[in-house]
Amino acid sequence: MDVVRTALPGIGLRYEFETERGRRVGVVTHRSGRRELVIYDPDDPDSASEDVVLSSDEANVLSDLLGTSRIVERLAELERQTVGLVSKQVRIGHGSAYDGRTLGDTQARSRTGASIVAVVRQGEVIASPRPDFRFEAEDAVVVIGTQDGTDAVEALLSDG
Repeated sequence: MDVVRTALPGIGLRYEFETERGRRVGVVTHRSGRRELVIYDPDDPDSASEDVVLSSDEANVLSDLLGTSRIVERLAELERQTVGLVSKQVRIGHGSAYDGRTLGDTQARSRTGASIVAVVRQGEVIASPRPDFRFEAEDAVVVIGTQDGTDAVEALLSDG
């Protein structure tokens, strides 16, 4: 799917794409942090039929709803295709030994055989985090491996 990015001088950036059904959808990101979700009129592609202004928090919630569910859908499909492979989301809780520590500190892959493939933080999906990635409380850590391996990562992140 092609996303067209257009600079809007003095405003910010506009991202647009066309859906499978031929509708144009856009997001305008203002320099202030405000976002606008734009649905273009099918009869006049230069005018909006709907324009929803979102605060930063609202944009994060929408992003979380769309982004998290999409990554979970992809992992679920991967799980169906690979016998014995499961995915799990593990929250970094307040008080976790890994709140404020790096992914490398966990040594999750060598200790459990499971892989941390993404982290969802405040609606943003961070795919393939590097070993120097620092966890924060409330991060949702996406783990792939065997059931035993993903359970071991969950215990590791919960108990240290």
